Amino acid sequence: MRRLFILLLLSSLTLLSKKVLAADLESGKQIFVANCSACHVGGNNVLIAEKTLKTDALEENEMKSVLAITNQVKNGKNAMPAFGGRLADEDIENVANYVLDQAENGW
Repeated sequence: MRRLFILLLLSSLTLLSKKVLAADLESGKQIFVANCSACHVGGNNVLIAEKTLKTDALEENEMKSVLAITNQVKNGKNAMPAFGGRLADEDIENVANYVLDQAENGW
């Protein structure tokens, strides 16, 4: 009986965590569309063509992590404006997770 309870508990937690992740990605998508897609539509970069949000470019530019993307979005760099004063930390983290998810799935 105890094993069954533990199994049900673990299954419930797994399903719950997947729903939370999906909600975060959806939130990240909405924030991306509203704030980032003008320059990064489809994972591209309209200002600097080689600095896309696609897997190979993210790896080449050492940007293939939530931490790196979050830092870039918060502080900006070169032509990219800083969003740290405009977006909440949670929103920026959701965008970073969305960008990585999209990159891994080919935009």
